[in-house]
Amino acid sequence: MVSLICTLEDHRDDVNWCAFSPTCLATCSLDKTIRLYSTDDFSELPFSPLNGHGYAVHCCCFSASGELLASCSTDGTTVLWSMDTGEIVAVLEHHGRSPVRICTFSPNSSYLVSGASDGTVMLWDVESKTLRRSGSVKDSSVVACSFSPCGQMFVTGSTYGDIRVWDLEMNHLLAVKNAHDLGVTCCHFSPQPVNDSLPVQSRLASCGQDNMLKIWTVTLHGESGCKLELMYTLRGQSAPVLSCMFSSDGQLLASGSVDKTVTIYDANQGILLYTLTQHERYVTACAFAPNLPLIATGSMDKTVNVWRVEDGASPCGKQGKSLPVEPMSHSHVGRELSGRFKLLVSEWSEEDVMAWLCEEGLEELVKVFKANNIDGSELMRLNKETLTTELNIESVGLRNKVIRKIEELKMESVAGIPDEFLCPITREVMRDPVIASDGYSYEREAIESWISTKKRSSPMTNLPLKSTVMTPNRTLKMAISRWRSSK
Repeated sequence: MVSLICTLEDHRDDVNWCAFSPTCLATCSLDKTIRLYSTDDFSELPFSPLNGHGYAVHCCCFSASGELLASCSTDGTTVLWSMDTGEIVAVLEHHGRSPVRICTFSPNSSYLVSGASDGTVMLWDVESKTLRRSGSVKDSSVVACSFSPCGQMFVTGSTYGDIRVWDLEMNHLLAVKNAHDLGVTCCHFSPQPVNDSLPVQSRLASCGQDNMLKIWTVTLHGESGCKLELMYTLRGQSAPVLSCMFSSDGQLLASGSVDKTVTIYDANQGILLYTLTQHERYVTACAFAPNLPLIATGSMDKTVNVWRVEDGASPCGKQGKSLPVEPMSHSHVGRELSGRFKLLVSEWSEEDVMAWLCEEGLEELVKVFKANNIDGSELMRLNKETLTTELNIESVGLRNKVIRKIEELKMESVAGIPDEFLCPITREVMRDPVIASDGYSYEREAIESWISTKKRSSPMTNLPLKSTVMTPNRTLKMAISRWRSSK
């Protein structure tokens, strides 16, 4: 039985990650903060929230003892925090200040690995707070990472879809291409090895944009390399799977999805045990407590749900809602009222926009939008000024409602789309991607317009561009075309 025992509603934006220590729950968000809660009663700690990052915080993780918390951000840093005082212990800067998407401690907390949007992977010595070694994955963002329970190796997952196994010297032991079509989103080793004698065997879970959760066996053959074998492919969710994590004993495996569900599996047999449906938006994070029968799930609905994975009273002192077992159930993502929701919003026809207005209670605007030939592309460009001056919508309340609905639509439209397919400027899927001199890819029209108005600065780093020459990114264009055809 799984019971919802409390919902934490302190974040002001999407929750990106959840992590437990023996005494604490940490959550991080697009709102730039990390919040900390006691696992005794889920009250917020006195020094919470932590506010050291300048941009969105993508991931947070505890050292084995819980004395340190690491967090990484779009600001290009990984920050180490003291859990005694909430103060910053160290700021680890990634090469080039590329957005850092993932960080994780080794089992003994001697090392910390961080992965970034530019494909770099860095191995830090925790005691000295210095960079030990670095590596890279070409033409991809590193968005997933996990240490094996033996601590001798770690894996990374990228938006290209590959899983790579590294040793502590940053040597590639193995690379599995297309482990998840359209990109890996998360990976996690079971804390308990299958065996710890040679050859060392562990289980690895991975999930991706292909709607799948996979369980692998990773075998380390001493110095002779390693082997990755697929055990199970789990299809309990109907949309991209964004997060996955084993329980501390390795018996359960949880995952969160764009279809708004949390699934819990028997990790040994690959059997779906529970489907939890309490979140209102996409589930981006899940974490098991190491010493309590608890799981936390974070979502784009800005909330964190805490669940008890057994019968009994909740640690919040309130009786939770018992959720029935729903074996092999499938939830559906979003609204499926018509075929247009299989399209990108920018591809909507005028008729699709009219239907959307009616569904959102904005029927009075249908004639105005129709007279101005507003299709999906035009809809995404509307702002308060154009609504006032061009569409002559006089009501302030109505204008604000339209803008609010458009913003919601924009957030929904990019969810589940591989991040590297989105232009960093427009946040729309690119049609003619080009590589600028800062190394990032943009929609050609958007970056050319940016350069003409922003004095040749980089949209990603804010540093001067060395050149205005643009190189077509044909590989990315082909990947986007393949993704479109698969929808």
